[in-house]
Amino acid sequence: MIIRQLQDTEADAVAVHQIARAAFRHLAGTPAEAPDDITRTVHHRARTRHLVQTDPEGCWIAEQDGEPVGCALSMRREGVWILTLFTVLPSAQGKGVGRLLLERAAAYGRGCLRGMLCASPSPAAARRYRAAGFTLHPTMRLTGPVDRSGLQDPGDIPVHPGNATHRHLLDSVDRRLRGAAHGPDHEFMLAHYDELLIADTLAGSGYCYRDGGGVKLLAATSKRIATRLLREALARVPDGEDALVEFLTAEQEWAVDVGLEVGLSLDTRGYLALRGMRPPTPYIPSGGLL
Repeated sequence: MIIRQLQDTEADAVAVHQIARAAFRHLAGTPAEAPDDITRTVHHRARTRHLVQTDPEGCWIAEQDGEPVGCALSMRREGVWILTLFTVLPSAQGKGVGRLLLERAAAYGRGCLRGMLCASPSPAAARRYRAAGFTLHPTMRLTGPVDRSGLQDPGDIPVHPGNATHRHLLDSVDRRLRGAAHGPDHEFMLAHYDELLIADTLAGSGYCYRDGGGVKLLAATSKRIATRLLREALARVPDGEDALVEFLTAEQEWAVDVGLEVGLSLDTRGYLALRGMRPPTPYIPSGGLL
């Protein structure tokens, strides 16, 4: 068994994607031969290379007889350690691979007072994160077609497209809500997601990334602004696509209410795992970049 740092190569990015694909399909009961979503595959590989570039000491892969069997990707952002991906092939689980990978990734976060990760419903993962000192906050998700009749009132808070010139606003909102800016992760999201929406008023500010039908990340200084941003993001879901809003803790009832108003279905799935902090609110985390 070899545990090594990931390299900024397409081969390593492909290996990480293949591990994650196999592990998460096994967890979900999805057939291994089901076709890939090309856009998601490209995003996943690009995110891996982004993290290797920004946080090489936080990104690890396990190999057995030259074959990749597990990986852990993590980053540090202004005192917050964030585990963005941790997965092991089903055939290699229960053999200590996950423990070794998590130890390497966690060592990169030594000295950070706060920690965050989005966890799958896997019971084994939940046990491991709880043993590592994380509080597990059960999360909900909203899915389905958007009933646009529930979006007729746009509200009185203006929302407009954002770009790289808004980095100061984005980082300021991040620091207020989770104690750390996303920093270079905004560059990745601006390059790979369909749209950044901005609300900036005298009463507060916020932002939301959307991609296709997915709300990828939302942060605001008030629930009123967050609600306006979420409604605008759902209004922009392309016709024929289902919306997806994930990792909503009980503190995000404002988001649950918006989703139910526009006909989305609500169920529970996974956890937001936090250490040394309470769930940020109003906030919808990015599963891959928190």
